[in-house]
Amino acid sequence: MDHYDSQQTNDYMQPEEDWDRDLLLDPAWEKQQRKTFTAWCNSHLRKAGTQIENIEEDFRDGLKLMLLLEVISGERLAKPERGKMRVHKISNVNKALDFIASKGVKLVSIGAEEIVDGNVKMTLGMIWTIILRFAIQDISVEETSAKEGLLLWCQRKTAPYKNVNIQNFHISWKDGLGFCALIHRHRPELIDYGKLRKDDPLTNLNTAFDVAEKFLDIPKMLDAEDIVGTARPDEKAIMTYVSSFYHAFSGAQKAETAANRICKVLAVNQENEQLMEDYEKLASDLLEWIRRTIPWLENRVPENTMHAMQQKLEDFRDYRRLHKPPKVQEKCQLEINFNTLQTKLRLSNRPAFMPSEGRMVSDINNAWGCLEQAEKGYEEWLLNEIRRLERLDHLAEKFRQKASIHEAWTDGKEAMLRQKDYETATLSEIKALLKKHEAFESDLAAHQDRVEQIAAIAQELNELDYYDSPSVNARCQKICDQWDNLGALTQKRREALERTEKLLETIDQLYLEYAKRAAPFNNWMEGAMEDLQDTFIVHTIEEIQGLTTAHEQFKATLPDADKERLAILGIHNEVSKIVQTYHVNMAGTNPYTTITPQEINGKWDHVRQLVPRRDQALTEEHARQQHNERLRKQFGAQANVIGPWIQTKMEEIGRISIEMHGTLEDQLSHLRQYEKSIVNYKPKIDMLECDHQLIQEALIFDNKHTNYTMEHIRVGWEQLLTTIARTINEVENQILTRDAKGISQEQMNEFRASFNHFDRKKTGMMDTDDFRACLISMGYNMGEAEFARIMSIVDPNRLGVVTFQAFIDFMSRETADTDTADQVMASFKILAGDKNYITEDELRRELPPDQAEYCIARMAPYAGPDSVPGALDYMSFSTALYGESDL
Repeated sequence: MDHYDSQQTNDYMQPEEDWDRDLLLDPAWEKQQRKTFTAWCNSHLRKAGTQIENIEEDFRDGLKLMLLLEVISGERLAKPERGKMRVHKISNVNKALDFIASKGVKLVSIGAEEIVDGNVKMTLGMIWTIILRFAIQDISVEETSAKEGLLLWCQRKTAPYKNVNIQNFHISWKDGLGFCALIHRHRPELIDYGKLRKDDPLTNLNTAFDVAEKFLDIPKMLDAEDIVGTARPDEKAIMTYVSSFYHAFSGAQKAETAANRICKVLAVNQENEQLMEDYEKLASDLLEWIRRTIPWLENRVPENTMHAMQQKLEDFRDYRRLHKPPKVQEKCQLEINFNTLQTKLRLSNRPAFMPSEGRMVSDINNAWGCLEQAEKGYEEWLLNEIRRLERLDHLAEKFRQKASIHEAWTDGKEAMLRQKDYETATLSEIKALLKKHEAFESDLAAHQDRVEQIAAIAQELNELDYYDSPSVNARCQKICDQWDNLGALTQKRREALERTEKLLETIDQLYLEYAKRAAPFNNWMEGAMEDLQDTFIVHTIEEIQGLTTAHEQFKATLPDADKERLAILGIHNEVSKIVQTYHVNMAGTNPYTTITPQEINGKWDHVRQLVPRRDQALTEEHARQQHNERLRKQFGAQANVIGPWIQTKMEEIGRISIEMHGTLEDQLSHLRQYEKSIVNYKPKIDMLECDHQLIQEALIFDNKHTNYTMEHIRVGWEQLLTTIARTINEVENQILTRDAKGISQEQMNEFRASFNHFDRKKTGMMDTDDFRACLISMGYNMGEAEFARIMSIVDPNRLGVVTFQAFIDFMSRETADTDTADQVMASFKILAGDKNYITEDELRRELPPDQAEYCIARMAPYAGPDSVPGALDYMSFSTALYGESDL
């Protein structure tokens, strides 16, 4: 017994190591075990011309125990001791127990002394251990063995019989129908099962026991009265007796195995056909959806309003978010189903699946490419249209704002310019009016830019085909006409004022000088206050340094500004001095400006207060940017290590996938260890993610210390995991193909060496010319037609390349034998016997109903003209399952 069998025996024997000692105290169960175990031992001892009468007495000297083990094992034990002393008996029993232990059976609490002393409980436990090892352990049914295998065998054999439900080895056998069903299944002529009644267990049990003893050479190991009279018959006794049926009918097991092989072939065919139907339906539905969607995406009729275009964009987003993702999954599933089906067909030596015309994977990919092209064009068009409408709305609003401001400014200007107040004004008033008019002219000149902007905006709206261009043009024309009129009126009033201008007084000159210097100085202070209070947004240390430098430059101008302030106040003081000195009657304030010295001093004080606040804000921002720079450097240092590491691992995996070192299992083990080392690198990725989170929280948008972004790292990491998983999957598929085709490791190495040699581009794939050269180097002498046939096998999708998996599939197909087909056809011959045909009734009896009907339906069209009615001959069977060319 090898290690596996030993381990299996130990595992199975573990629950039985105490032999249900408490149950053996039940006299009814002990009686059943005595009779059953005695009969079982005699069924083997009679081959040696002896038997036992009392199971606890006849094994005490160990001689018959050793003889029993020699008969059931077919091996010779050590020479027994012939003395009558107790020590001789113990020695013989120990030899028997040592032989049992050498078969991998763990004997718990069973010693030679108890057997020599006639201990019933220990003797029965020992015999049960022998029965388990030599009668039950080697039973194997559909990947189950020992007790479970025996139970499954009983369930399979009795499944067609009514009133029989085998779930255990005790109460399921009390009515006797289970024993009768086993006999009838294999020898229906021995029992008329239809006359048996469930309510007559004694008759059923005695019938089964008598028939088994008379016709099947199975000794009567049980008493019907003991089984019926016990609430729960002894499980070990039932198992021992049922195992005798299993071994008696073991020859019939070959027919059942043959039927199972046919079932598996039929199940594979049914599954493949269902996959083909699923592919056709899924491909048809997906192509129809693409056909309906593309015209919608190609519609380029623009809308006039932003709301309508935004609704189109929302519809497109719903399509991308809700409608397209399920179709992407369907397309992926379609390709997976297609590849799975092709692999199953190759492994079954079946022709490759060719979808209906227009439903190839390449056709679907082409249609999908057209869909994505239309989708890309539609999205670009939507965005361009929205930008155009946004631009139009922005320009229209800008036009309205500027036009409204201009119209508000011109309101009353014509009436003012038509006044003739200068005719009755004094000299001082004339001077004031003249200066005021000069100020108006300056203001008018300043508004020239606005008028030109209004006209330029109207022109751009016309060029962009704005839907409300007529009203815009009318308003623009009105503004231009009014502007021309203002220009004429301004020139006319200036000429009138200049004619009346006679005297220029010192006060007027000073007022004018004050106004001219106060206004820009006031604007400068207002601008300074605005700049000092302006909220700044910076992203780098250089930007905050630039702001700090600019602020320092501004502070350097403050002394000159203070001198200007004192000069302006000096002009005002000089006016006051002149008024006081010459007693000038001044009516009102400075006519040229409303800026007072008090306002200038107040704003100056405010500027002086804002400067230190700005200093503090810049200092705080500088500290924040220094912190951000440290975060950038920390992230960059890690990213510059992780990024190249991922690239290196990708290149190493690429080399591993085309190199050959050791067996496929060694390569798979190496790849999985490699995958584990990659997965162990994940904490460094997580650490980088944490640093990236800190950068995002700090609102850092760029990093000059590295060219790697977190998105690059994530994509590289995902590609690395995908690549190693795909490489492992390729090696697993190679192992599957090798095992399915019976390819040796040497052959696999030769295939890989040939493939690598002719894979000149080192892409893991050979193009058509490389593949032809490879075949020629391997001794293939073929023309174009033969090479085209081979290419249709290795490249069914017509991609122009041959993968290593397709290469070994082809080579294994060329070199592999037809063991599977021969086994299935041998199974046919077992079922058919000497008739050379199988009747439909025989198929329905040996196969499950659905697979029997499927087999009959598949084979009926191939029946020959001389076939027996209602029967399937050898040729129709082979042609239906494998085609005329395969068998």
